[in-house]
Amino acid sequence: MKIMRAFVVAMAAVLTVSLGAPAAQAATWSSSDRWGTWSNGGYTVRNNIWGSGYGPQTVWANSYSNWGVWANHPNTGGIKSYPHSEKMVNRRLSSIGSLSSSFNVSYPNSGAYTTAYDIWANNNAYEIMLWMNKVGAVGPLGSWQASVSVGGHSWNVYRGSNGHNEVFSFVRTSNTGSGTVDIKAVMNWIRNRGWFGDVTVGAVQFGYEITSSSGGLNFTTNSFSVSGG
Repeated sequence: MKIMRAFVVAMAAVLTVSLGAPAAQAATWSSSDRWGTWSNGGYTVRNNIWGSGYGPQTVWANSYSNWGVWANHPNTGGIKSYPHSEKMVNRRLSSIGSLSSSFNVSYPNSGAYTTAYDIWANNNAYEIMLWMNKVGAVGPLGSWQASVSVGGHSWNVYRGSNGHNEVFSFVRTSNTGSGTVDIKAVMNWIRNRGWFGDVTVGAVQFGYEITSSSGGLNFTTNSFSVSGG
């Protein structure tokens, strides 16, 4: 009987592992606080529930590169949160030899959100968004400006303002869960259009801009990194 009980316990453990415990429970760090923040490897991971009418959200991380979020935001309009990992650059665009980033994500096919880079320049006067995938009723600010292939991807480009800063949104023409983007090339393209000058590149953020995720959805960043700068 002791052998049988030991076998049952062992099989239960195997079953638990195979089904997978919630990532937040197994992670190195997690937080359900609106402004939960964790520094790791020169990056900062944030829960960042900044909108109104939000529901519960928990961010977890094993590192700046491997992190994710569970969010249960109601099916209403307006952005609720932008959980992200951030790398500070703080360099003039002209002085940067190269600046690129790679990512690999697992994302749900329901809810309303975009997986996006948020790149800030000139003390947040300019916001450059790179939409790598989008699901549901979400769209960029401003008006359509051009279709362009730059930085390793094809985009529809929009330009507008949120009342605080100018926003340039590069919306990928098809969804992808992984890739590498040449951020410097994208910013040089904007500069060559005369939309800004030799700006100082501040934060490079990557995460999920979530409008709704009713019932609870998981967003997982398998890997993310910023190179150069």
